[in-house]
Amino acid sequence: MVKEKYTKEYYMRSSPHVLYNYISAPSALAEWFADNVVNKDGNFTFTWDGADEYAQLVSKTKEVSIRFQWEDDADTDYYWEMAIKIDSLTKDVALLVTDFAEPDEVEESKQLWDRQIDALKHVIGS
Repeated sequence: MVKEKYTKEYYMRSSPHVLYNYISAPSALAEWFADNVVNKDGNFTFTWDGADEYAQLVSKTKEVSIRFQWEDDADTDYYWEMAIKIDSLTKDVALLVTDFAEPDEVEESKQLWDRQIDALKHVIGS
């Protein structure tokens, strides 16, 4: 089945530098995204409830964004990305999450991201 791309925007009360650390450093990701995160040469292992999921680091731009691809999506154009956006006028900081899900799972996937980002906001005091 073909997956559907979607993007969600979350306003954050955080400096871009702090936010980037929380979306890119394995130890910081383990504080809000997964139970444990390990990076070995761009191969990430995310652990939830004792189960491992594997992702490849596709790209990262320091202080701006990080993009991963799940092992199950190898050889496809599917990825998930977290990118920091700064409003040029207000200087408000937002986190843009782009992901792909099967059409009947898009709403559930968005809700999962909502819960994850709520956890991130709690950790950084946003």
